[in-house]
Amino acid sequence: VQLQASGGGLVQAGDSLRLSCAASGRVFSNYVMAWFRQAPGKEREVVAVINRSGTYYPDSAVKGRFTISRDNAKSTVYLQMNTLRPDDTAVYYCAADRSIIRSEYFRARSYDYWGQGTLVTVSS
Repeated sequence: VQLQASGGGLVQAGDSLRLSCAASGRVFSNYVMAWFRQAPGKEREVVAVINRSGTYYPDSAVKGRFTISRDNAKSTVYLQMNTLRPDDTAVYYCAADRSIIRSEYFRARSYDYWGQGTLVTVSS
């Protein structure tokens, strides 16, 4: 599956932004989709995960502010980001995997397919 992320940009603290990740090449609904982010000098970290029936968020600063959703008809996964903060500044990546198990959802290395990343910069 090929993934194309978009929607990043420069925003101010408190603003909202929606990222999109369009998938092609396989039956989209069969895939677990995730958003990760990587800030300069930091490891890639999970932001949100969605499967056929539910959504999963790590216990982190994004919980309650970010929402993942998917539109299987459009083969697209979204990340709605509200109340953005400067420490949300990062490159955001979408990821996909068909056979990942739930206990692996938050591990970047468990995903086989990655988009190219889209930069989100939040100014104070």
